[in-house]
Amino acid sequence: MYLKRIFVLGASMVALALVMTSCGSTGGPSSSASPKGTITIASFNFSESIILAHIYGGALKNKGYTIVYRDKLGNREIVEPALENGQIDLYAGYAATDLNFVDKRQGVALEAGTDAAANVQKLNARLNSKGIKALDPSPAVDQNAFAVTKAEADANHLVKLSDVSAVASGWTLGGPPECPQRPFCQQGLESVYGLHFKAFKALDAGGPLTYAAFKSGAINIGLVFSSDGGITANNLVVLEDDKHLQQADNIVPLIRTAVANSEVTALLNSIDAKLNTPDLTAMNKSADIDKQDPADLAATWLKNHGF
Repeated sequence: MYLKRIFVLGASMVALALVMTSCGSTGGPSSSASPKGTITIASFNFSESIILAHIYGGALKNKGYTIVYRDKLGNREIVEPALENGQIDLYAGYAATDLNFVDKRQGVALEAGTDAAANVQKLNARLNSKGIKALDPSPAVDQNAFAVTKAEADANHLVKLSDVSAVASGWTLGGPPECPQRPFCQQGLESVYGLHFKAFKALDAGGPLTYAAFKSGAINIGLVFSSDGGITANNLVVLEDDKHLQQADNIVPLIRTAVANSEVTALLNSIDAKLNTPDLTAMNKSADIDKQDPADLAATWLKNHGF
């Protein structure tokens, strides 16, 4: 997979120490802690994760909990062990990516698949003994996806990846350099969808090079991240993965069982039930393209959804 949330394993203890000294915190406990207790929420180094942390935190704060944020704490090899060690209490995870990460750490076969509920069930089986629980997966998902320009989609009546079979032989696919050898990129498009492109152009993984290639017409279809704000900003359309090539990377809260009482669990599950990919994409665009404050975007979402 090419998700920006997957990182090389083997973080040092020095990196873990950053948990206690992170300069990315944007919130802190009030002068008198709530009798309901304090919950420390971490986020990864990208806007979507910060937005989700503040959605969870804002709702919990409104219920009377004291919230401490550890924004931009680091990558998963810092954040996930920090949850295991009790240095943080909660973060917004991704069902397939977190399962694959834990499987790698435990030295077992990677078992993430295309069913979000199954991924969460397996994740809980791995994490139960560590005092961590994955809650309900949200309909909101951020995973590898393939996009085309809206003009291309309209001209060729493209809605799903299967539709590309009529034009693939004359098209150029764009993606990271390793895409032709990866089962979730060109290799998978060939084996699962039967798509054989005229050419492949090595770019980045859903980043500025990919968007520039769309603008210049250098590619017809490219790998993106499904909730990236750059999709709408660049007038692109994500094609439906109708044959389920990609693993289910639905948003899922990962929380220490010590703080996951019935009220906290019910609240976080109700938030996840209302999260959706279009909302997430719009908030990402507002943060990454329009440069709005992720915490403000989270507060607006909470107000609009009754939290």
